[in-house]
Amino acid sequence: MQTFLAFDFGIKRIGVAIGNSEIRQAQSLKTIQNKSLGDTFQTIQKLVKEWEVTNFVVGLPTHPDGAEHEMTKRAKRFGNQLHGRLNLPVQWVDERYTSAVAENQTGDIDCQAAVLILEQYFQENPD
Repeated sequence: MQTFLAFDFGIKRIGVAIGNSEIRQAQSLKTIQNKSLGDTFQTIQKLVKEWEVTNFVVGLPTHPDGAEHEMTKRAKRFGNQLHGRLNLPVQWVDERYTSAVAENQTGDIDCQAAVLILEQYFQENPD
């Protein structure tokens, strides 16, 4: 069984969701206040240990036509730092509309977006 930590990256906040390869459902975990790089990665490292995470999934924001923009670059940098610092594989998911869909749900928008990102990953990767 593999455990996935999914992220909806934002400059101020990072939504986090958790799920595993057996149940293939995501659940909201927490929102990390993205105040400093050190604090952010310390929090993530604690979550990795606590939940025995084996993989990361990061939402990749783009324009509606798929073109990259500034947040695409920032999300990629974040994912690359996850891999470099914690030595776990990073999977990417197109997250063009997750925040808009998450706004229509109850609870923390950032966490709900992370849930949608992880659920999309499970749908796109049935194995």
